[in-house]
Amino acid sequence: MELDTNTLRSLATVVSFVTFMGIVAWAWSRRNARDFEEAANLPFEQD
Repeated sequence: MELDTNTLRSLATVVSFVTFMGIVAWAWSRRNARDFEEAANLPFEQD
């Protein structure tokens, strides 16, 4: 099997898209919502 430039570019695009969708799924997961809410309120906490 010989990989030419276009095949490698296509493979890189697919891998990048799958990685992006994984990050989106992680960011929108309910399991992480509480951690993100705490992080969003950090600038407003008093020392």
